[in-house]
Amino acid sequence: MGAGPAAVLVHGLYHRPEHFAPVADGLRAEGVEVVVPELHRGSLAADTAAVQAAVDALEEPPLLLGHSYGGSVITGVRGARHLVYVAAFVPDVGESAATLGGASPRLRAAIESATGGPEGTTLLHLGRAAEVLYGDCPEPLAARATGLLRAQAPGCGRGVPEHHSWKRTPSTYVVCAGDRAIDPALQRTMAARCTGVREWRTGHSPFVSRPALVVELVRELLAGVSPRP
Repeated sequence: MGAGPAAVLVHGLYHRPEHFAPVADGLRAEGVEVVVPELHRGSLAADTAAVQAAVDALEEPPLLLGHSYGGSVITGVRGARHLVYVAAFVPDVGESAATLGGASPRLRAAIESATGGPEGTTLLHLGRAAEVLYGDCPEPLAARATGLLRAQAPGCGRGVPEHHSWKRTPSTYVVCAGDRAIDPALQRTMAARCTGVREWRTGHSPFVSRPALVVELVRELLAGVSPRP
């Protein structure tokens, strides 16, 4: 594809690229090149490397959006024009998602040990996950989203980024005020590290419940980004 606006969408723990499909489709309809890397590489370092490769393959520096744990991933990636943290972790030096506060008690209650994978692998109880992650979604949307969830290798949430892009790159934090998975008060604390802050009255996963809202934010931010000289 030719050089033009681009966005890289980074999912969180237990999720897949398919969770971002409505947002990706909406952005592509607007002429935005969209890449949604697959994580689940076994560690934060490996997940970050996968996203870095996706960024490096683009002709122009993209907008980089991370959701939840995806915030830890995009923090360590270089070369973005703008960072967007959606209910996401914004680690500083020596910090991880876990040390920042990690999952809420309700989300921790939904986490179960998985069988048949590496020791320590976990998955989410689907009924509890629907309530915690997609509580503001109509039942068919929540059912589809929970059906896409996958098992998670251990340790990723304890990973510490080696680089901290938000210290040099313009950034926008989206606080999800109705979030049941990451405390909105914690989100507001982390949002203070970013250049700009938005607050939405959504649950943890607006890319499922309100994809048009996410598309509009990305379009707005891309419109304010000048092309590389």
